[in-house]
Amino acid sequence: MSNAYIDGLKMLSRRELSEAQVRQRLARKDHPADDIDAAITRLREERAIDDVRVAETIARTETSIHRRGKIRVRMQIERAGIAKEISSRVVDEVFDHIEDEAHIEASLKKRLRGRETIADDRELHRLFRYLAGQGFESDCIMRALAARKRRE
Repeated sequence: MSNAYIDGLKMLSRRELSEAQVRQRLARKDHPADDIDAAITRLREERAIDDVRVAETIARTETSIHRRGKIRVRMQIERAGIAKEISSRVVDEVFDHIEDEAHIEASLKKRLRGRETIADDRELHRLFRYLAGQGFESDCIMRALAARKRRE
């Protein structure tokens, strides 16, 4: 067993990491490229590294805990070094089970901290920017904010 493999296992025992993340961290520890390749191959064969599983974990965390939208979730997955094809497929699968209006409303409710009303146009613009930053699409944001404004 190589030191790169052992270090890779230790990293993965602490948290779920993508292949790119493990590769990058092993390189920072100055392991030779050949040892890193061999360690990655072995870890992949043993299913210790699975980019699809990592993408699903990120997507679930981002949607259920952070209440983020599709765009931001896809960005977080790709930031972990996971391929765009995997990212798109996982995001589509996760968001198939999420109702867009309810999801954006939950994020809005979290931001408003239980308040039902939007104070003024400045706050409306701030909420729009916040929700856009959370990865929601602009048409969904406008519908949610307009519905909230009508309730007042």
